[in-house]
Formats: sequence, C-alpha cells, structure tokens
Amino acid sequence: QGPISPSRPAPPPRKQNNTTKNRAAAMGISRDSRHKHRKTGGRRNIHQKKRKFEMGRPAALCKMGSKRVRPVRCRGGNMKYRALRIDAGNFAWGSENCAKKVRILDVVYNATSNELVRTKTLTKNSIVQIDAQPYKQWYLKKYGVDLGKKGKKGGKDAKDGKEAEEQEKKSRHVIFKLKAREAKQKLDPAVEEQFQSGRLLAAVSSRPGQCGRCDG
Repeated sequence: QGPISPSRPAPPPRKQNNTTKNRAAAMGISRDSRHKHRKTGGRRNIHQKKRKFEMGRPAALCKMGSKRVRPVRCRGGNMKYRALRIDAGNFAWGSENCAKKVRILDVVYNATSNELVRTKTLTKNSIVQIDAQPYKQWYLKKYGVDLGKKGKKGGKDAKDGKEAEEQEKKSRHVIFKLKAREAKQKLDPAVEEQFQSGRLLAAVSSRPGQCGRCDG
C-alpha cells in the first residue's frame, strides 16, 4: 500500500450570497404571457427576461374600516391611491339627481366570489348597504315627505306631518310648492321599503384600489 496522506481540515461552510437570496424572495408579479403554454399545449422557450413594463402588483383587497389610503408611484411618474381601509363614500341617487357622502355599513353581495362578502372586501360593483339618513333628510326638505315612517299617506302619518309643518311654520306658498312636487313624484316601493329599514342597497362604481375612493 502507498503512503497515507495527512488528514485535511474540513472546508468552512459557504456563505449564502444575500443578493441571490433577495432575488429569489422578490419574484415579481408579471403580466407577460411568455410563461404560459401555447394554445396547442406545448411549452414556450423563454428567450428574454421579465420587463419592468410587464410588472404587476398585489391586489389591494380594500376592507371596511377607518380610512387608510397609500400613494403608489407608477410608470411615467403617475400616482395611484391604494385604499386599504375605507368607511364612507359619495353615493348618487340617479333618478333624483342627488348625491350624498354616506357611511358604508356592510358588504352584501359580490358577483366574483362569496369569499369577498365574508371578508367584507370592497371592489368595483360590490353591492353594499349604506346609511339612508342623509337621503331621508334631503327628500323631506324637497317633497315634505318623511320616508322613514311606515304606512300609507293619511291617518296618523298625515297628522304627524301637519304637526311638523305647524312647528316649522312654512309659508302657504312653500306648502303648495311641496304638494305640487309630491303629486308628480313616484317612488319605487322596493326603495321605500329600504328607507323604512334605514339602510339602502348601492353598487360601488369606483375602484377603491386604484383611486382610493369608494363611490357609487
């Protein structure tokens, strides 16, 4: 047998390069289609790296709560406003040409997923419940009708209305003007029922994760 070689000390453990570690952790969301399969099912050969203009960002998933909006700097120096929490918004009553800033009380329906209803996530076209009080006050001022009271016109409600009118001391001209408006006005029974419960259903038309508002 040959001579025995002296034992070498074990090499020190290799340090992990932090830059490679960070690169692995920060894999961006990409909106390209190079990573997808072909229509026939085959795999594509990736011939170029990800590009900045194909970048995507995580979803905002705006929840109900005290207002929390974060600015995001975008391509071209433009700004987006990412609403993370929001509790109020401007909601328009289209047929009456009336818009009010009101509190959002609950998320009732979302066509995308019931998960978004369970977590009370606000997205575009979410169906939400909003506070009816500002619209009640506006309707009372314009038509002289209190929408919160149950029952048809006449009876106790009519008496209460007269008492309220006497307390406010409206002029004869104003009373006739309100009556003329009320005669022409027709309110959907479903909407009237919602007013009696104190909560109205509304659809969100803005994009909270993009503009930082929840309007509808």
